[in-house]
Amino acid sequence: MAQRSLVWFRNDLRLHDHEALTAALAESSDILLLYCFDERQFGKLPSGFPKTGKFRAKFLIESVEHLRQAVRERGGELLVRMGKPEQIIADLAGALGITSVYFHQEATSEEQYVESALRQNLNALGVRTREFWGSTLYHKSDLPMSIEALPDVFTNFRKQVEKHAQVRPLFPTPTRLKHFADVEAGEVPTLQGLGLEEPQPDVRAVMTFKGGESQGLQRLHEYIWQKDLLKTYKDTRNGLIGADYSSKLSPWLANGCLSPRKVYEEVKKYEAQRIANDSTYWLIFELLWRDYFRFIALKYGNRIFHKFGIKGKPREWSHDREAFERWVVGKTGQPFIDANMRELAATGFMSNRGRQNVASYLVHDLNVDWRWGAEYFESVLIDYDVCSNYGNWNYVAGIGNDPREDRYFNPKRQAALYDPKAEFIKRWIPELSSWDAKRLIEADSLEYT
Repeated sequence: MAQRSLVWFRNDLRLHDHEALTAALAESSDILLLYCFDERQFGKLPSGFPKTGKFRAKFLIESVEHLRQAVRERGGELLVRMGKPEQIIADLAGALGITSVYFHQEATSEEQYVESALRQNLNALGVRTREFWGSTLYHKSDLPMSIEALPDVFTNFRKQVEKHAQVRPLFPTPTRLKHFADVEAGEVPTLQGLGLEEPQPDVRAVMTFKGGESQGLQRLHEYIWQKDLLKTYKDTRNGLIGADYSSKLSPWLANGCLSPRKVYEEVKKYEAQRIANDSTYWLIFELLWRDYFRFIALKYGNRIFHKFGIKGKPREWSHDREAFERWVVGKTGQPFIDANMRELAATGFMSNRGRQNVASYLVHDLNVDWRWGAEYFESVLIDYDVCSNYGNWNYVAGIGNDPREDRYFNPKRQAALYDPKAEFIKRWIPELSSWDAKRLIEADSLEYT
């Protein structure tokens, strides 16, 4: 009997290293490919911000468009729908005689709810699911510990994984695809259709991020091979200005346009052909942090979203809306904090150094509820990843995986270390361009807003 299968693309918008797609092609006579824009992802967060803001939505739209183009170039078709995936997929399965649905699992409750509802709907139709894990560098089944026994300190996790686990090889990229069903392909929605405005380009942005697998692979090749920047990554990664102080791969990793195993493979090739040093290792180290937060989300579930975090550590948070709004728009009076927040608002991106500082300032200097900051990041960041975002906010707020309970980023000290000439501050707060750098860096609060 012919097996008709559907592959449901989610945060895995690529053809390379895609286990669900590879399995479906091997096991099916006919195959249907689908991406569904989940209408619930375009509503409002409790804080009032759009759940998916304009920068991330634009990148997502571009990523889906590029995936469709890549599928069509191989003779196939990517169906695009808007609505609830668990209903849309079940309807397609019933109408087209689909026998199996293939997809990659996610790690947090909203996505897992959809998976559960889909299983229930498909089970009623006698349709099976084939589910895979494809979002991390190390497969969850290959960890040297159970998820329940995952260490609560990253270093302990890292040491065990590096000693006892292996990174799996890449799955091949298909060269030919075919489309069996005479069914409407569907239109990719526009930003306007999603109720969002077009982001305006800003010449001060670190770079122009464009969604899509080919764009992600191009950036990976450019950073590692063309510009030969990997060998100095550890020394430059705390930069603030320009495209090349860090890899900038995070938006493509967040949307699954790039597989972390593909990044790992390129790093290993570079080490074999050019140089292996602390910097080449450090990019893999950062991928391990990404893995860790995803596994922490599996271990603790919705506790990563709770007021007292995964530690369950009570703390009274302020809900001073005025102080929070000043932080959001970059008008706190603390120049280093405000410059970073203005960059985020204008471009959807902020350096890792900046993110640590502005998060620390919100929770430790302003004592504002960390969940407001996490939701703002969720809305605005072009590279938003639910596990990394909420894991890092837990960490900075002292209710997560930081073994130090008193970690604090002093913005004046941080500015002196990472922006000693106040170039970044002046770039994003032009009204301070004539001010003395030392005065800007040492200021507790300035009247310029």
